[in-house]
Amino acid sequence: MDTTIPGELHVANDVLADMVGNAAMECYGVVGMTAPNAADGIAKILPTSRLRRGVVVDATEEGIHVELYVVIEYGTNISTVSRNLIDQVSFVLSEYARVPLAGVEVHVQDVKVRR
Repeated sequence: MDTTIPGELHVANDVLADMVGNAAMECYGVVGMTAPNAADGIAKILPTSRLRRGVVVDATEEGIHVELYVVIEYGTNISTVSRNLIDQVSFVLSEYARVPLAGVEVHVQDVKVRR
């Protein structure tokens, strides 16, 4: 029995941003997400319900390009946490959403002590 259904599946960028935000918050060393436009220069941690504001998802010809704006825990290796974020986001998008990935950029906006 063939279970293939003809047609196309389109996943909204907001859905992808929610998936990426939740995946990012599961990574060790990530304290929170921030809005990409910190106008006053102070990164404010977003509440869990607004994680998608810390994620920018763009569709390109090569695939989905993701930018993450995060706050990292003080005392952790920024390079290692960033690499883990890229790996986690890449896994979530390729395994769960099955979308082609063009790239992931991590912008560390601040370093804070976890409370």
